[in-house]
Amino acid sequence: MIKPDAIQRSLIGELISRIERKGLKIIGLKMMKLSEEEIDQLYDIHIGKSFYLELKKFIGSGPVIAIAIQGENAVKIVRLLAGATNAPEANPGTIRGDYGANLTKNIVHTSDAPKRAEYELNILFNENEFVEYELINKTWIK
Repeated sequence: MIKPDAIQRSLIGELISRIERKGLKIIGLKMMKLSEEEIDQLYDIHIGKSFYLELKKFIGSGPVIAIAIQGENAVKIVRLLAGATNAPEANPGTIRGDYGANLTKNIVHTSDAPKRAEYELNILFNENEFVEYELINKTWIK
């Protein structure tokens, strides 16, 4: 998910480009304003932590872009592309290393495991919002 800080900084195209250049397939994409309930569901593992209210306020401050991605090891690959969660600790060349400001304003949200990705996608998308198709360049990225 592309967070409000990336949208305000006009980084949408750059971030989507990195996903595509890695050979991953985008099967769902939409801009949305998350409700308080959706934020609580998406970040349920952080409720009660010292930074949660700041995170919730930030995520609710503007639109986000939800992205459903498919591909072999997609969750792991996206996590590597994103870099460390705390942006100042993220390696240069990663999304957070190149553009992130701090732990909260770190440009993107990524799922940490396939099961969690499925849970989060169910919050962000309806089943009919996923589009299945074949990438014609599939033979080049194997």
